[in-house]
Amino acid sequence: MGEISISDTGRLGLIAGNGRFPFLLLEAARAHGLTVVVAAIKEETDAEMDVRAVHDPQVIVHWLSLGELSKLIETFQREGVARAVMAGQVKHKQIFSSIRPDWRLAKLLMSLRTRNTDMLLGAIAKVLGDEGIELISSTAYLEPLLAKVGVLTARGPSDEEQKDVAYGRSVARGLAAWDLGQTVVIAGQACVAVEAMEGTDATILRAGELLRGRGVEETLLGSALTVVKVAKPNQDMRFDVPVIGVATIEAMKKAGATCLCVEAGRTLLFDPEAVVRTADGAGIAIVGESASQV
Repeated sequence: MGEISISDTGRLGLIAGNGRFPFLLLEAARAHGLTVVVAAIKEETDAEMDVRAVHDPQVIVHWLSLGELSKLIETFQREGVARAVMAGQVKHKQIFSSIRPDWRLAKLLMSLRTRNTDMLLGAIAKVLGDEGIELISSTAYLEPLLAKVGVLTARGPSDEEQKDVAYGRSVARGLAAWDLGQTVVIAGQACVAVEAMEGTDATILRAGELLRGRGVEETLLGSALTVVKVAKPNQDMRFDVPVIGVATIEAMKKAGATCLCVEAGRTLLFDPEAVVRTADGAGIAIVGESASQV
C-alpha cells in the first residue's frame, strides 16, 4: 500500500460518506497530527461531523451535495489540500439515480463506458489528480483494522460451514469481478442471495427472509447461512473497500447466519473487539482468508 507521509502539506482532504468509517479515519489522521478538511456529503454524512469541528479547530468541515464535483475541487484547492481520501459508503442508488450533477460531473457521467461504481469513482479520482489532488488509499492510517488471516472468533467454521465458505468464495469472486457486489450468502452449498445495490447487511437480511419463506424444514439447505465477503480481483483500495462492523453481525444474528468469511488484509473491521465480542455472543464464527485462498 506504500508508506504514508504526513509531511506533504500537513493537510488531508476527507470525502465523507455515511457510517462510522469517516470518523475512524478522521481520528486516525488527527492522531498523526494532520489538519483534516472534510467534504461532508449532505445526503450521506452524519451531522456529528459538525460537532467534531466545533471541538477541534484542526477539523474543517464543508458541506456539499453529492453531485457537486466542481465545488469539491474548488474547496480542496482553496484549503490547500493536495492529498485526499474517500471514507464511508455512498448508497449506490444515490450515485446513479438521485444526484443532480453539476456540469463537470454530468460531463464525466456521459463519458463512462459502463455505469458501475468503480468506473465512476476511478474517473473522479482521475479528475481530482488532474487538478492536483491525489486520492490515496481509504485504508490509510487504518491498517491495524484490516482483518488478519485465521479464525478471529472463539470458534472456527464447522465442516459444513467450511464447505459453504469454499463454495461461496468461488461465487463471490465471480460476482466481484463484474463489480456487482462483494457479498454472497450460502446455505447447503447453494447460493441464497448475492449483493447488488442494497449493500451487505440488506443482502444478509434478504437471505434470511428467503430461507424462512421457503420453510427450512421443507428444504435440503438446512437452517444456517454462511456469509462470504471478498474484495474485487483488482480492488482499488482508494474506494469501495470491504467493511464489516457490529451492524453486520447483528444482521447475521437476525437472519440466522452462523459463519462469516472475509478477505484478510483487504477487509476493514470497524471496532474489531466489539465485532468479535458480538459474534462470540451469538455463536458466529469469523474467519479471515488470504487473497490467495479467496
